[in-house]
Amino acid sequence: MSKQTKPFMDKVVALCRRRGFIFQSSEIYGGINGFWDYGPLGVELKRNIKGAWWEDNVLRREDIVGLDSSIIMNPKVWEASGHVGGFSDPMVTCKSCKRHFRADQLGEGYDAAAPANQCPECKGELTEARQFNLMFKTFVGAMEDSSSVAYLRPETAQGIFANFQNVLDSTRLKPPFGIAQIGKSFRNEVNPRNFTFRSREFEQMEIEFFCHPNDAAAWYQSWRDTRYQWYVNHGLKSERLTLRDHADDELAHYAKGCADVEYEFPFGVSELEGIANRADYDLKQHQEHSGKALQYFDDQTRERYLPYVIEPSGGVDRAMLAFLCEAYSEDEVPDDKGTGQARVVMRFHPRLAPFKVAVFPLIKKAGMPEAARAIHEKCIKAGIASFYDEKGAIGRRYRRQDEAGTPFCVTIDGQSIEDQTVTIRDRDSLQQERIAMDGICDFVRDKIEITN
Repeated sequence: MSKQTKPFMDKVVALCRRRGFIFQSSEIYGGINGFWDYGPLGVELKRNIKGAWWEDNVLRREDIVGLDSSIIMNPKVWEASGHVGGFSDPMVTCKSCKRHFRADQLGEGYDAAAPANQCPECKGELTEARQFNLMFKTFVGAMEDSSSVAYLRPETAQGIFANFQNVLDSTRLKPPFGIAQIGKSFRNEVNPRNFTFRSREFEQMEIEFFCHPNDAAAWYQSWRDTRYQWYVNHGLKSERLTLRDHADDELAHYAKGCADVEYEFPFGVSELEGIANRADYDLKQHQEHSGKALQYFDDQTRERYLPYVIEPSGGVDRAMLAFLCEAYSEDEVPDDKGTGQARVVMRFHPRLAPFKVAVFPLIKKAGMPEAARAIHEKCIKAGIASFYDEKGAIGRRYRRQDEAGTPFCVTIDGQSIEDQTVTIRDRDSLQQERIAMDGICDFVRDKIEITN
């Protein structure tokens, strides 16, 4: 049975605020629903997730290049993609408390045709469902009229499709190849909920992989398996991670196949990433609406065709929330006072942990702070995220780093000054060993590389 319940989620949320992973946006003014700020530890964890994704999917492959398209694009892009006309959710409003709800999330008891459905909050009467477009509308230029209407992008994919020909013309790539992008998207959700899982501002990690139609099924299977394994490799190894293929009646009208990497959060099983075979729908739409030819011409086979697209599309914020939930753990390791109070520890994969190592002088004298500072600075220069702390009892410093998810703690003591060795402590096993002071960077780097 899963350990994840609502009280468990409350603990994760409390830790995120206490340790500086995630804060409510504009909290001093009462906050704003559906928006979140990432604190000092959170921004490092998020950056490491994106960095690992980029390294594995772009830097280590010769068939994928990167792109950073603009958040606001010509509104005709969204007409071609179908977002202007069809990107909407069914919304109902309570006549008493005036709160809004998505009709498709009110449960089996809700009947859209019934005249007196009850509000889940105040039991008041709900209105009939009406469609609510999820795109944030804005205006470009000095005038706020129909000629200046634009939208914040609801997804990053369309920027890739709109630049398909530009990438072809400016590189030596040919199908099969992919274009990757990490960036912010915005959806005016009717009812943001479940902490950072469903927000109005969020970040995506997305690839559009273009291939010959005859090869699309094989590439879809390859990306489906690769993307699931990526989450396993980075710590989501529990029974809560699944790969679910969509049934035929779940597929979009243009899709030839789709699978979701799903995780069992405390609020239920939900999608982390979708992998879809989108056929040639997107390029065809933009070709028709723009009047620009987007077919690829193979000068060897003399064939001209619209490539099929395989799309692995994941949420950065959702992935981070899953890693937070999976990492959170409590055990009965005694503290420095021997009270046996439960230890909270974030067991992040070392590659994702905000800091890889923390460096402590045992006491603030006898040359220990100077030696510790030197090690800390050496780690930073070597590209290893390091944290220096000399305040409080050593046990409390260990516990602070356990909550931050730091995999290794280095302590400089009296013996360190004598023989140039240090004690290094493992976050998960709590085992300590002495190693040479000048071998710390190699030790930490090897441990991270072994577990990649």
